[in-house]
Amino acid sequence: MGTVDKTPGEEAFATLSSEAVTSLATEFAGELVRPSDPAYDDAREIWNGMIDRYPAIVARCSGVADVVAAVNFARQQGLEVAVRGGGHNVAGTAVSDGGLVVDLSEMTAVRVDREAGTVRAEGGATLGDVDRETQLFGLATALGAVSQTGIAGLTLNGGYGHLSREYGLALDNLVSVDVVTADGRVRTASDERNPNLFWGLRGGGGALGIVTSFEYELHEVGPEVYAFFPWFRTDDAPAVMARYREWIADAPRNAGVLVFTAHVPDLEEFPEAAWGEPAIAMLGSFRGDPADADEIFGSLLESAEPLVDLSGEMAYVDLQSMLDEDYPDGLRYYWKAIYLEEYADEVVDLMLEYTESAPSALSTIDLWHLDGTVADVPRDATAFWHRDKPHMLTVEANWENPDADDPNLEWARAVIAKTETLSVASGRYGNFPGLEAEPARLRYGDNYGRMVALKTEYDPENLFRLPGNVEPRADG
Repeated sequence: MGTVDKTPGEEAFATLSSEAVTSLATEFAGELVRPSDPAYDDAREIWNGMIDRYPAIVARCSGVADVVAAVNFARQQGLEVAVRGGGHNVAGTAVSDGGLVVDLSEMTAVRVDREAGTVRAEGGATLGDVDRETQLFGLATALGAVSQTGIAGLTLNGGYGHLSREYGLALDNLVSVDVVTADGRVRTASDERNPNLFWGLRGGGGALGIVTSFEYELHEVGPEVYAFFPWFRTDDAPAVMARYREWIADAPRNAGVLVFTAHVPDLEEFPEAAWGEPAIAMLGSFRGDPADADEIFGSLLESAEPLVDLSGEMAYVDLQSMLDEDYPDGLRYYWKAIYLEEYADEVVDLMLEYTESAPSALSTIDLWHLDGTVADVPRDATAFWHRDKPHMLTVEANWENPDADDPNLEWARAVIAKTETLSVASGRYGNFPGLEAEPARLRYGDNYGRMVALKTEYDPENLFRLPGNVEPRADG
């Protein structure tokens, strides 16, 4: 009789001490999902449909005590730890073969403190969870631009969004965090308590521990804002981008614009004759008086007749969620980013060239305008290094068919490789790392040495050792 091959999860689970597993189950208030459990396949599935991994255990935590129990168990049993937050995680690091997944997705509580001007959210919350509570009071904190994104990974690696130029990165808005470190201790980190740890958590990804709650500063935003969303024909790109260059030179900080190349979607809002054609579009927002929106964005619309202009006033929560449908669960994703020292015409030429050849009409190439408050913060003030870069190019390969993995991956990697040849390109962004483990120095720059020291202090055995994480010194 033949044998049935075991998955990496089954093999790893079989090596665990049954007494230790029983002990963990006894003290764990949430749900422990093993490879033999009916819920296992659902528990190991994440947003990016490309990721198909088999952990030994998925620990669905109900609170901080569960996180501590899971971390202690993983350390004692020699299991790699992966952390699942509220959503997305394009690199797939939320699950690993044969490891333990600390799943925070049920920890979603959000509480606004109006007197202090802060909001505290648990590590499994999404942007939408936070925005829903803060907008009750006309407040928001700087997060991302898709409401289904988890706050944890977004914040720990940086966090760009509609409010970045005015209020900085998501991590710049942190007041404090609660974190479970590799030794199973619960620490609060802020400028006053464990300040060195707080420094490293802001930009260190998940390298130093599992953050179970985030406290953010709040700002007066909304409830209504102005969304800027015109689409142009690619033939008009030179004229459009010439005006864009002028616009970014003195753009107000309460406005921002992201330029992207894409294929016109088959939607009734767009002219049917243009469906499927390459286009160049702008997505931005303005948080001043809506009556001033024409003055703010008017020059960008004078360069060419838009194919369609979807701009207008809307609720801030609608702005934050307007792209959600473009990123459904189970689609296949590969995203990678590279910073740019300055805007150059050849960057847009590259965007247009590769959009034309994209194997999937769902993919985009995005040019982020950064600068503003992000750049005001000294580069050594937090672990996040690339503050001085005024632009970032991101390639988003999005496709449906598993049989099309190779051409889509090759296309996205070719975009980055071509961008790397430009004199203005440098550095990497931790939230769009592709699927490859790249040298951590590309993210940390001159902050790398301090990050290694912190890693050696707080995680000397490299319990949190997923791809891209900084490694401790071998000598401790």
